Amino acid sequence: MKKYILPVVTAFLLVSCNKIEEKIDQTVQKTTETVQQKTQQVVEETVKKTVNESINSLTNSEDVKFNTVFPGTGASIVSEEKGKKIKIPGRSEGYIFKYKADIAVVLPFLEGQPTSDESKSDKTARKIDGQNIIDKISLLSKFLPDNTFDTSILEDIKSDKNIQYYKLKRFPNSSTIIYNPKNQTIIQYVEVNK
Repeated sequence: MKKYILPVVTAFLLVSCNKIEEKIDQTVQKTTETVQQKTQQVVEETVKKTVNESINSLTNSEDVKFNTVFPGTGASIVSEEKGKKIKIPGRSEGYIFKYKADIAVVLPFLEGQPTSDESKSDKTARKIDGQNIIDKISLLSKFLPDNTFDTSILEDIKSDKNIQYYKLKRFPNSSTIIYNPKNQTIIQYVEVNK
């Protein structure tokens, strides 16, 4: 009988050890997957937070009025004005304005702005193809975190063939102007070259 007990106990122990080993393997595998998922989630959150902080620190923006950059009667020709002064390291300071105005009034006003170097300045604004502008905005919007950029503006300028684009350099200011004739909305980017 002792002959049979030892092999039976040994077989029972082997089966039990195999089951315990399987259970340990399953637990270790499940724990490893959970840790990997949590690590990936933490990394994604950290990257997104870092990108947001970088964008916010790079784009130090402050509110600014149109007539601060363009002195004169500019305040009376624009309405519903919103403006931001931005400073991106490695680039000149700039301004972004969104306002409503008649382009036939705005362009002569901007063309009449004083310049510090007439030889580097345009006398009149020139109409340009907007594809380059659309491409730059599209590229920029891909790298920005959610809710940083209103992509509806991009969709509007991509789909509406009536949108007009202008360039005007009155040194040190260089303006890129996007004009929607349907609602007389103007988006103007002004780069200050020093």
